[in-house]
Amino acid sequence: MSTNNLHSSNLPGRHRLGRVWLVVFQVALVVGVVALCALLFNILNGSFGYVAVQDKVNPATLAVDGVPLEELDKDTLIQVLQANISAGLMARYEFDKPFAERDAGEVYDLILERVVAPEFVAQWSLYESLTNAGEVRATAAQEYPEARLEFRSWLNWHFLRAPQSSYPEIAGVRTAVLGSLWTISIAVLFAFPVGVAAAVYLQEYAPDNLINRIIQTNITNLAGVPSIIYGILGLAIFVRALGAFTSGIAFGVTDPATANGRTILSAGLTLGMLVLPLIIINAQEAIKAVPSSLRQASYGLGATRWETVWHHVLPNAMAGIMTGTILAISRAIGETAPLIVIGASTFIQVDPEGPFSKFTTLPIQIYQWTARPQSVFRNLAGGASLVLLGLLLTMNATAIILRNRYRRSQ
Repeated sequence: MSTNNLHSSNLPGRHRLGRVWLVVFQVALVVGVVALCALLFNILNGSFGYVAVQDKVNPATLAVDGVPLEELDKDTLIQVLQANISAGLMARYEFDKPFAERDAGEVYDLILERVVAPEFVAQWSLYESLTNAGEVRATAAQEYPEARLEFRSWLNWHFLRAPQSSYPEIAGVRTAVLGSLWTISIAVLFAFPVGVAAAVYLQEYAPDNLINRIIQTNITNLAGVPSIIYGILGLAIFVRALGAFTSGIAFGVTDPATANGRTILSAGLTLGMLVLPLIIINAQEAIKAVPSSLRQASYGLGATRWETVWHHVLPNAMAGIMTGTILAISRAIGETAPLIVIGASTFIQVDPEGPFSKFTTLPIQIYQWTARPQSVFRNLAGGASLVLLGLLLTMNATAIILRNRYRRSQ
């Protein structure tokens, strides 16, 4: 029997096998979409909904000369705060951050936290609020007659601009967002140039010998090392061995009595080490994809190897390099384990002011809130998750726009 006849006789079976695999691929796609929708629904379900709020002190009673609390100037707000809290607590706030350096919004938040002291006595999920609104209102009126019922979005302007607080009613993610931006920026500034330079050397300059093959193998293996191992490495190198530099003591910008290496700089360099193998591998693949004929043409015109790499190889590989950097940022921004090992604070109310400051990040903030026994903190975690997703999408979109613009300019 000829080969053509053999293939023709088996054609129905091959078509059936193709249809089976098509169904498998479609099922895999549906499972992925359903899982993503379930994740988003779970986050959104806890980020919005009715809440029953009861104030310890009515804000209207804190008005001064008929001016509502929210319209008072900074000095008057400080006087209101001082008249309603203890001298010891006032001194602690002054020690944490002098009132001269606080704006009116920060003082107003302190009054809300310590004087007005709103409390969520009950909360309902978004699904319950939309499908059983009448029952929710009746339950709130019967069980919490002194509370006011309001539909709350946990993701709002106050949530974005307010610092961390032990009171969920006024807690926010400003400090965590700033910490995440600082650490990711330092990680990218460290890992991107080092990773691209290493990829250029390994792909364009390094000879094919035993040492370089071992280095290449180790880089590939490092991409799969658990992130907590990088945390231990960062603790040993950046926090302890180089603590004088990462704490700022060597530059005279921090007090040696209170400074240590558990700073934003240590965290950013640790995350940079974490994503460095990913950037190297992706940059190598992008450089490898540049046609050899482009290099030969450059050499034929008398260009040196460095001129060929700088003017022809790197510009054509930059789109792929940027793609690898986007993937690296996506991994780094969600990491928690290495930062906990480094010494990130789980509760901090002071914004980071530089690379030598204490810090926390959004993933750590989310973890800390989900570990709290009060159910209302899980609503905060849902709002913070949306902020983290938004921050990730914004950074990735910015990188993609830069990549596409760079590609069009070539």
